[in-house]
Amino acid sequence: MTVQRCGFVSVIGLPNAGKSTLVNALVGSKVSIVSRKSQTTRTRVLGIALHDHTQIMLIDTPGIFSPKKTLEKAMVGAALSSLEGVDTIIHIVDASDRDCVDKQRSIFSHLKGQKAILVLNKVDRCDKPKLLATAQAFHTHFDYDATFMISALQAKGVRDVMAYLSTELPEGEWVYDEDQITDMPMRLLAAEITREKVFNLLHQELPYSLYVETEQWENFDNGDIKISQVITVEQESQKRITLGKNGSKIKAIGQTSRLELEEMLGCKVHLKLFVRVQDNWQERSDFYEIFGLNHSS
Repeated sequence: MTVQRCGFVSVIGLPNAGKSTLVNALVGSKVSIVSRKSQTTRTRVLGIALHDHTQIMLIDTPGIFSPKKTLEKAMVGAALSSLEGVDTIIHIVDASDRDCVDKQRSIFSHLKGQKAILVLNKVDRCDKPKLLATAQAFHTHFDYDATFMISALQAKGVRDVMAYLSTELPEGEWVYDEDQITDMPMRLLAAEITREKVFNLLHQELPYSLYVETEQWENFDNGDIKISQVITVEQESQKRITLGKNGSKIKAIGQTSRLELEEMLGCKVHLKLFVRVQDNWQERSDFYEIFGLNHSS
């Protein structure tokens, strides 16, 4: 009789270590947005991967850093709370950062008493002797169960991580259906995809303080979907940047987002984007409720 396995795996690390890229690679589909901008992931995202007879539930988390603002504190709180009750932890590290060991000291303290594996990412940017020395240095701080060297962006070494997890997770019935890849509501995932496009197109001009919300989702009889989304920024100057001259920027954002949504949903999508200004939206309690964050963090 085939033995099924199932378990939760939390993916933690510093901002821009490659957590979301790894989760997407393991799942085989996008469930978490990716951007060059640090601290893009704001809440816990569940990606569901299958390997052999194992269902691997991957929790992509915000990066762990020293928070100052309310939103930042809520994000780090979400990351740390993801360590509770999981079967194992993936500690992913940007191995190309020369100071990557010293920068992890706050994370080492949170790993105490946990099962964890070390994943050195972006190894395509490092020479082998440096990688081996880095791995040894990490093991002096924590006794990892295993170490992997990968390039999440190129999907190199990812299958080895998957194979390891599929044998290490406990026996148990699957929690989700075989074809389910995330537990995130589609309205929220669609908003996240648009937010990714904003960051990718305006990463140098636009600060971190924006969010996207899907306000309307309408299914038509012919299979088409109409989606209306609002991009909220904090200042009029940010609104002008997002719109662009004669609406050029918002048009480009909408086009790239629509194409990805159509590929994901398998149907024609009519996407309408609006930009509004709302001072200090990061203090709105309903925003935190949407993303499952703790406003009092």
